[in-house]
Amino acid sequence: MQLSEAVLPAAPGALTLFRRRLARDPLAMLGLTLVAIVVFCGIFAPWIVPYDPFKLSIPDKLQPPSLTHWFGTDNLGRDIFSRIIMGSRIALSVGISTIGIALCIGISLGLIAGYGPRWLDNFLMLLFDSVYSFPTVIMGLTVATLLGASVTTLMFVVILVQTPAYARLTRTATLSLKNSEYVQAIRSLGASPFRIIAVHILPNVVGPLLIIASMDIPSVVALEAGLTYLGMGIPPPAPSWGRILQEGYNLIREAPWMVVAGGIPLIITTLGFTFLGESLRDMLDPRLRRIV
Repeated sequence: MQLSEAVLPAAPGALTLFRRRLARDPLAMLGLTLVAIVVFCGIFAPWIVPYDPFKLSIPDKLQPPSLTHWFGTDNLGRDIFSRIIMGSRIALSVGISTIGIALCIGISLGLIAGYGPRWLDNFLMLLFDSVYSFPTVIMGLTVATLLGASVTTLMFVVILVQTPAYARLTRTATLSLKNSEYVQAIRSLGASPFRIIAVHILPNVVGPLLIIASMDIPSVVALEAGLTYLGMGIPPPAPSWGRILQEGYNLIREAPWMVVAGGIPLIITTLGFTFLGESLRDMLDPRLRRIV
């Protein structure tokens, strides 16, 4: 054994490099902290709320923020801080579940459009463009008016809006990989289209899409809050953040703290997922990866 081989340290693994990059990026650590807070509140909301978010207490209505009620109380005497924590469960369940479903459908349709025949690609692209051309809020209001305001309707709207975006990105990546040298070599060896898509194309497509999907979660949360604020989202008495904003707007002169309290979790969620998504993209994209 040569001396140089004996003193050379072992190369760090991928997970170690990832942790080092994450620790050296303050925005990534800030985003991870904010996301962890929101996720923790969403998972353990029923056990950490100081008060029952649904309990009415008319004598305590419209109390300003204090040590007893950190964010004050609303017009029915309910603790706003407890309702915000419980609302994080609604926001995360709607955001993560709908993005996950839309991502799976969009990837499947994008792979079919990119690798399938030309006529099928044109048909799916026409369908994607038709759905994507409608304004999101207008489509949400229309669907909510036709089907009624509910969690199911809201999830349907989000899936309908987000699926074409993921499908278009997947199709573009599939078209570029379809004509690559290694795919052509595998095809010449007799590999089936399903094996080529599942084994050689999908792993190269899904990574960047997961980063994009994580950055879309706050947009979905904001859409849920906006539709609920307009009366077309989650019906009362669910402690949605949009419901808190709507109730606070109606009492903005008497209780301005309600609007501020309803906007804080939206800001935290948006900043957390955005910072974390941007940092993960920089770390995982070889073209943007910084040297550790």
